[in-house]
Amino acid sequence: MKHIIFLIFAVLFFPAFGQQITIKGVVKNQFKKGISGVNIKAGKTGTSTDINGNFTLHLPKGKKIKLVFSHLNYQKQKMTIIPEQKEDQFLMVYMKSKDEHIKEVVIKAKTKKEKEGAVKLGNINAKVTPGAQKGVENIIKSLPSASGFDDMSSQYMVRGGNFDENQVYINGIEIYRPFLIRSGQQEGLSFINPDLVQNIYFYPGGFAADKGDKLSSVLDITYKNPKNNHTNLDLSLLGANISNEFRKNKTGNIIGVRYWDNSLLVNNKDVQVDYHPRFVDLQDLFRYDFNKKLYTEFYGNISMNLYNYKPLVKVTNFGSYQNAKALVIDYEGQEKDNYMTFFGAVKTKWNATKQNHYTFTASIYNTQEEEYYDLLGQYSIGDPNTDLGSPDFGNPENLESLGKEFNHARNDLDALIANMEVKFNKIINKKTQFETGIKFSNEDIKDRINEWQMIDSAGFALYPPNTFHLEQPYDLDIAPIVPYQRTKSFNHVQIQRASAYGLWRKNISLKNDNKLWINAGIRSQTWHIQDKFNDKQNTDFYVSPRLLVGYKPNWKQNMEFRFATGLYAQAPFYKEFRNQKGEINIDVKAQKSYIVSLANDWYFNMWKRPFKLTSEIYYKYLFDVNPYTMENVRIRYFATNNATAFAYGFETRINGEFIPKIESWFSFGLMKTMENINHQGYIYRPSDQRFKFAMLFQDYVPKMPNMRMYLNMTYMGGIPTGSPSYADPYKFQFRTKNYFRSDIGLFYILTDMKHKPKWFDKFRQISMGVEILNMFDAHNSITNIWIRDIYRKGVYRVPNYLTGRTFNYKLIVKF
Repeated sequence: MKHIIFLIFAVLFFPAFGQQITIKGVVKNQFKKGISGVNIKAGKTGTSTDINGNFTLHLPKGKKIKLVFSHLNYQKQKMTIIPEQKEDQFLMVYMKSKDEHIKEVVIKAKTKKEKEGAVKLGNINAKVTPGAQKGVENIIKSLPSASGFDDMSSQYMVRGGNFDENQVYINGIEIYRPFLIRSGQQEGLSFINPDLVQNIYFYPGGFAADKGDKLSSVLDITYKNPKNNHTNLDLSLLGANISNEFRKNKTGNIIGVRYWDNSLLVNNKDVQVDYHPRFVDLQDLFRYDFNKKLYTEFYGNISMNLYNYKPLVKVTNFGSYQNAKALVIDYEGQEKDNYMTFFGAVKTKWNATKQNHYTFTASIYNTQEEEYYDLLGQYSIGDPNTDLGSPDFGNPENLESLGKEFNHARNDLDALIANMEVKFNKIINKKTQFETGIKFSNEDIKDRINEWQMIDSAGFALYPPNTFHLEQPYDLDIAPIVPYQRTKSFNHVQIQRASAYGLWRKNISLKNDNKLWINAGIRSQTWHIQDKFNDKQNTDFYVSPRLLVGYKPNWKQNMEFRFATGLYAQAPFYKEFRNQKGEINIDVKAQKSYIVSLANDWYFNMWKRPFKLTSEIYYKYLFDVNPYTMENVRIRYFATNNATAFAYGFETRINGEFIPKIESWFSFGLMKTMENINHQGYIYRPSDQRFKFAMLFQDYVPKMPNMRMYLNMTYMGGIPTGSPSYADPYKFQFRTKNYFRSDIGLFYILTDMKHKPKWFDKFRQISMGVEILNMFDAHNSITNIWIRDIYRKGVYRVPNYLTGRTFNYKLIVKF
């Protein structure tokens, strides 16, 4: 429908009578339905429409008046009138839906990627969804298949997999993350800049052969192709983002600069710190269109994470109500980490004909990482003050010194990864496609690990597990003083890889207007690893067949079914070749899994608005599994293939317009994953998260549509990662407590106010608001501190609590 502002009024010439004219009117949408809550500004006065779209204005006669009609979900309309002397003048105004601030939900038209199991997410959510970690991963964690337990980490686990089993692409280019990160506090910024994002597709499992070699998931991001000249500025107490889009003739460029500071979040933990982080990155995407058939993109990224952390004192109350305890740790020393990453890629796509398409991509990635720390902790156990009337309520009393713990590390890593890939897509006809690709890569990694831990319990040095079994403090200690834990190695590894895939897509029309589509493909990879220091080398190869089938019956209910199966294999990366002692095992094989999943998508209308209910069941059997331990976000592998595992679960998500024109969703998932190491029997995997409920809800105030609310809430079961990293997993199977977190954001769009300064018109949008992170101040934890009391021959398991309630203020400017 055309963009129309239709003005109907009768202007009759009578002698002047009175000083004001009453004007009535109605505002309707393109479907001729009245719109409630439309703000109408008329000079220095204003009003708003009622539930049926009607309004009344009292205006001075004979003066030119500029009317401005604005609404949350409709394009702003302007008109100029001259009220003459006649009452009951009538205005009929039509407003057209807009997508500028909150996108209209479109869930009936499935793209090819959605048919193949992808979840499509609106990019508007990534910018405004509240959370300790802003960005795309923040909304990924609200899906039933993905879980993230560390408030300050963007990493997530999918269907029983770990952080290393998720593949990320930006414009079809594979993205890497730093190696040495062991704590969410060190991570800084997520690689993906949400201000640059155009489309988000997430594959939680059972994906096609063109989607890489990871076991668990694929995150496929498309950055914007600039079409206008725009600048966005985002300021908050946690950092700042600025991005600019530029377009002129055949040239387009989009650039983003971000600064992030975690100190506000860390200061709300139970540790007092002197913390000065600097997380900065710059991303640029330059595009040149030679003609309609040929274009080239250059993508560049520079990231600098400087992490200076000096803990002072930690006070944690733990235990039960009847047996409450307080842990006090006084710290000396500090931690200094430095992560510098550089990434550059060139991508050229040539649509030679309507049927033949070629893509060439070359990229190079370099990371230089330093992890240095010397931290001495002197810990004491006492009783918290339980007198409600005391000014010292909750403070520790009757402290007893239990010992000291000294942690030291000098870890360095330098990795250079180069890739080159060619893809060919053949459109045979409207219903049949063939695609193939081949990729070569070279990885050169130099790594030095030197870290150890000394533990002293009230003057008695503790020794490594399973070494000395002295009955301290009663037996004579004749053993040498050695570190409780020690990892020291120097590695230089080169890995050459070659991978290839081919897939065939076919759409088939059956009888009675039933529809069937098939995606059948196969993927293979071979790699050659060289251990330079030990002069060892090895070569391996695997094949991964995959099948996806979709079926849409001609039913009254709009439903689609999807079946996926295949043998998936994840070739070992550098971390998987390195065992817990830091040594390289070149004989590590690819981890493999058989996957079977069945999904249903049901499209329906409720409250005369569109909704979608997705349900899926899946089963994975894994073999040649490389076991690992997980501490916070650091994963250390056994560097063996001596385990089998399984994972199965059920997931469902309903999304749609719970509030008109705004997408929200509710997610629920059940999952179980276990592993069998060396035929000792099945135990829980570190990622065994049994249940999850999550919601992402957006709303606005009906009579104040420029006031927005965004709610991000998660409740899920704990995972068995609370054991010491060095412990035998068959002896330690502690689970963390259930995880609950709720973040809320309230924003007011100043440019939609009834009365505003004229200079506001120069901006596309100005909004400001407040976020309450961890709104209910839930005490979540992902790891434990293990305090040893040698006199009582006991061990205290003290949770490391994550971030508490935090207030963040935010300003967003678009011009």
